[in-house]
Amino acid sequence: MNNSSGQSTLQLIGPLLIILILILTLFFFMPRMSAGRTIAIAAGMILSMVSFASSQAALYILIFSMLLGPEIIVGPTVGASLGRGVTLRLDDFILVIIGFSWLARMALYKELGLFLKTPLNKPIAFYIIASLISTLIGAMMGRVDLKTGFLFVLKYFEYMVIYFMVINHLHDKKQIRYFLWALLFTCVVVSFFGIAQIPGGGRVSAPFEGEIGEPNTFGGYLVFMMAITIGLFLTTESMRDRLIYGGISVIAFIPFLFTQSRSSYLAFFPMLAAFVWFSEKRKLIILCLLFTAVFLPLVAPQKVRDRITFTWTQSPHPSQVQIGGIRLDTSTSARLRSWQRALKATVRHSIVGCGITGYEFVDAQYPRVLVETGIVGMISFILLIWAIFKQGNMAFRGTTDIFHKGLSMGFLAGFIGLLVHAIGANSFIIIRIMEPFWFVLGMVAMIPQLELESSVQEHSA
Repeated sequence: MNNSSGQSTLQLIGPLLIILILILTLFFFMPRMSAGRTIAIAAGMILSMVSFASSQAALYILIFSMLLGPEIIVGPTVGASLGRGVTLRLDDFILVIIGFSWLARMALYKELGLFLKTPLNKPIAFYIIASLISTLIGAMMGRVDLKTGFLFVLKYFEYMVIYFMVINHLHDKKQIRYFLWALLFTCVVVSFFGIAQIPGGGRVSAPFEGEIGEPNTFGGYLVFMMAITIGLFLTTESMRDRLIYGGISVIAFIPFLFTQSRSSYLAFFPMLAAFVWFSEKRKLIILCLLFTAVFLPLVAPQKVRDRITFTWTQSPHPSQVQIGGIRLDTSTSARLRSWQRALKATVRHSIVGCGITGYEFVDAQYPRVLVETGIVGMISFILLIWAIFKQGNMAFRGTTDIFHKGLSMGFLAGFIGLLVHAIGANSFIIIRIMEPFWFVLGMVAMIPQLELESSVQEHSA
C-alpha cells in the first residue's frame, strides 16, 4: 500500500515539476524575446502540457495540423537534394512537441509501455539504421552536410513516430471511428480549399504550400484519402453512411482533377483496380472503371486533357527524350535523365549509396532511395513496404467487422496507389502524404488486437 501511495505521489509531482520548469523558463527568457517568439513558445508549452495530460487530445491536434499547418523555410540546405532549403511546417514542430511529451509520459508512467511489439518494428528499425549509416558515411566522404542529412533522417523517423503513438494509444474500436472522422473532416476542408482555387486558373494545391504550391503532393494525398472513403463506401450497409462516404469521395475528386498531377492520375486507376482484387463487389467496380476510362476523357475539363496530352504533344525541343517514336515533354524527359544519372551514381556507391541529401534532387521515390542509401537501403525499404502490405492484408482478411474491413481495404488500395504515385514523386518521404498514411496504418495495425480483446471480453462476460 505504501509503495502504491508513493508511486502515485511521484506520478503527481512529476508533471507539476515539468510544468513549473516550463513556466520559469518562459519567464526567464521573456524579456529577451520578441512578442511573436514569446507567443510561439508559450503556445508550444501549452501544447506540451496538453499532450502530456492527454495523448488523445494531442493526436487530434496533430490530425488537424497535417494539411492545415503553414510551411516555414529555415536556412539553405547545403548539399541537399531538395534545392530549396530544409522545409519545416507547423505540424513538424507540433509532432516534435507531442513526441517528446509522449516519451516523457511513457517514461513517467512505465506501465503504459513505450513501443508495442508489431511486425513493423524491425523493418522500421532496419530502414532508419540503413539511412543513418549511409548518411554518416556520406558525411565522412564529404558528400553530405551532416546537419542537413541528420534533419532529413529525423523527418523520416518523425512520420513513423506517429505510427507508434497511435498503436500505443488505441484501446477500443470507438477511437478508430473518431480519429477517422477527424481525418475525413480535414480532407473535406482542404478539398473545399482546393475547389476555391479552381476559378483562378492555376494548378490546385493544399493550403499553406507557399508561393509555388505542391499539386503533386496534394494529388497523392487525395488519392490515398479517396481510397479510404471508397473502401468504406463499398462495405457499409447504411444508406446514410454511403451518402457521406460517396459525397466525400466526389468532393475530393474535384480538386484532384485540377491538381493536373500526372503522377496522381497514374496512381488513381491502380488504386481503383485494387478494389477489384479486395472487394466482393467486383462487377460494380469493373463497371465503374470502364465507365471512368471511357467517359472521363470526354467530360474532363480541357485543362486536364491538355495536361495529359502535353506529355507527348509538346512542340519539338532539343532536350526531349524519344521512346518508341514518341517524343516526351521536357519535364518528363528531365525526370528520366535524372533517373539515368542516379543509376550511374548508384554504380559508384552501390552498397550504402551517397547518403541522405548526398545527391542531387531526384523526383521519384525508388531511384532516390537507391542512389541515397544503396542496395542496403533499397532492400530495407522493400522489406518495410512488404511488411506494411502484410500488416494491412492481415487486418483486412482477419476482421469480420464491416467498418474495419472497409478501412483496411481502403488503406490497401490507397497504399497501392501511392506505390504507383512514387514513380513520379517522393511519395514516401513527403510529410503531407506520410503523416495521414502512418496514422491510418497505426489504426489498421491495431484492428486484429482490438478485435481479439473485444472477443475475449465478450467471452468472459
